[in-house]
Amino acid sequence: MKKKKRHVISRVLPGSIAQELELAPGDILLSVNGQQVEDVFDYRYLMNEEYVVLQVEKADGEIWELEVEKEYEEDLGVEFENGLMDDYRSCSNHCVFCFIDQMPPGMRETLYFKDDDSRLSFLQGNYVTLTNMSDHDIDRIIQYHLEPINISFQTMNPELRCKMLHNRFAGDALKKVKRLYEAGITMNGQIVLCKGLNDGAELEYSLSRLAEYAPVLQSVSVVPVGLTKYREGLYPLELFGKKEALETLKIIEKWQEKMKEQYDIHFVHASDEWYILAERELPNEDSYDGYLQLENGVGMIRLLDTEVRQALEQLPGDDRKVTGTVATGALAAPFIAGFADLVRQQYPGVQIQVRKITNEFFGEKITVSGLITGQDLLKQLKDVELGEKLLLPCSMLRSETDVFLDDMTVEQLSQSLKVEIVIVDEGGADLVSAMIQPPDHKKLRRRQMYEQTGSCYSGKA
Repeated sequence: MKKKKRHVISRVLPGSIAQELELAPGDILLSVNGQQVEDVFDYRYLMNEEYVVLQVEKADGEIWELEVEKEYEEDLGVEFENGLMDDYRSCSNHCVFCFIDQMPPGMRETLYFKDDDSRLSFLQGNYVTLTNMSDHDIDRIIQYHLEPINISFQTMNPELRCKMLHNRFAGDALKKVKRLYEAGITMNGQIVLCKGLNDGAELEYSLSRLAEYAPVLQSVSVVPVGLTKYREGLYPLELFGKKEALETLKIIEKWQEKMKEQYDIHFVHASDEWYILAERELPNEDSYDGYLQLENGVGMIRLLDTEVRQALEQLPGDDRKVTGTVATGALAAPFIAGFADLVRQQYPGVQIQVRKITNEFFGEKITVSGLITGQDLLKQLKDVELGEKLLLPCSMLRSETDVFLDDMTVEQLSQSLKVEIVIVDEGGADLVSAMIQPPDHKKLRRRQMYEQTGSCYSGKA
């Protein structure tokens, strides 16, 4: 007999329907409209109705039946102990580019979990390979019209996909894309480009096949593989250079022109690294189709540039005196330095230096800020005159905590460096504010970020 799942409420949001119903943390959701809830897909679908009947088990074992009239798609205002309302599905692939396989030993257990769960794609924007999805999963996505679904394609060549994912079913899994397309389920795609495998002519072929699914497949990002220093015994991969970056951009831009003419979307997007590698200017804002692929590092720097300039346009400038340091990854450092110069033009007394942090923990080939550890920050900043404050991007911190990837805390780093640390939220306005305000002006806030990482994670800028 299949064991019933216990959907335990962990939080009731203030002012919500759940609060009015006197639901409380620890209560257990038993059913909605007489149906047991399998997972978050079922819950979201069943809760879309304007009239629902809830069965809830209270902490003392009493069973409440609650009738709720609400707006269509209005949520109860509860969070559950398990966000999926089910077990997480781990990845069954052994991708040649897998970032988790390149992790050093001894880190916290959750960093080694490879998720490949379509429900996380819907909830958090994670990318899935489709190899873990059954026909039943596809049926439910179509039935509930859950979108967007984000897919790690890597290649549209079935044989090559089997090789790259080291999974004999990886090629057949591509057939599921057609079902999603025919059902009108909005999709986004990702290609982690590996030198000598899925680049060049293979990339050209993949884009030609993926274009057939546009505009339901609304975007495809192309990102270079991330390589750490921990690759002993793994598939031999090499970094891309300027020549290969230029060739890759040539292919991408050719398809952008085609798709713009046919669908009025650019469709395929190169991550910021390609332009930096190629020593090319970043595209203008209109090229990003509304920044559909920010989490893959597509347009992050262009958007930040736009937001910084817009924020400064709203500020009068003055003669305040502020000193500080921004520490960031090698990829973003020159751009952040440029933003500091823009701030200085308007606020001459705001002297903010930018320090590029070399990733010694994972290896110098990793240049994104989101994979910088506390120990690298401490080692490279301990003898630096930091000024009144140290600014760090929120992407360096574990979700909902003040902890770096190596488990050092912000407080520990602050005490060791003897400086106040300001965590900078996403967005140019927050960066400008953090630069120009005196110390002790911000509360720590942070975004949802990398913890249960996908098998093809390549970092954030």
